[in-house]
Amino acid sequence: MGEEIKSAREIAMEKVEKLGEVTEEERLGWKYAPEGEKLAARYLKQNLNMLSELGKFEDKAKKYVIKGTQEVLIRNLELPRNDFLRKKNRRAMEGIKLLKNNKVSVENVFSKVRRIFDHYVEQGEQQRKQAYESLKVDVEARLQQALKQQIGTLANVRIDVERQPQFQEEWRRVLSQMDAQYISLLNEYKQELMTIT
Repeated sequence: MGEEIKSAREIAMEKVEKLGEVTEEERLGWKYAPEGEKLAARYLKQNLNMLSELGKFEDKAKKYVIKGTQEVLIRNLELPRNDFLRKKNRRAMEGIKLLKNNKVSVENVFSKVRRIFDHYVEQGEQQRKQAYESLKVDVEARLQQALKQQIGTLANVRIDVERQPQFQEEWRRVLSQMDAQYISLLNEYKQELMTIT
């Protein structure tokens, strides 16, 4: 039973030793990818020239800055729920295209992304309105029924269904289910964009 009990520090040090030395490549990535993330955030918020901003970095750092920038821009592609998001998507796509070398592959993925966005705005809006009205009628009928059971036949009280927490919760759930299909496809295309050089 000659086993010695190791401290947490000793265990951690053994794990670090097994990992091996940190490469120069990894160090550069850790240092410059966050710079790219900051650049992407500024690019989306301000009207700055990304290529001139990238020119401020040394050549050895540039690829890591670009990688960090691309990741943030791609992550920022969202369903165009409003004008702000539409503009942000357009700006992110412009930035991604600037940074990628294979413009044809990027444009092919963007055409698929645009189809999703167009469908979401056009047919999706109509579907959401129909689902909203249908849910409103359904919840109102259930509330009227519950009220009749509690109060009796006098229950022809007008209920503002849209303000009821039950309705709002169910609407969020329905909306989330409807958006899930779009989000799933969009995530596939984002992954595709990540792999393009």
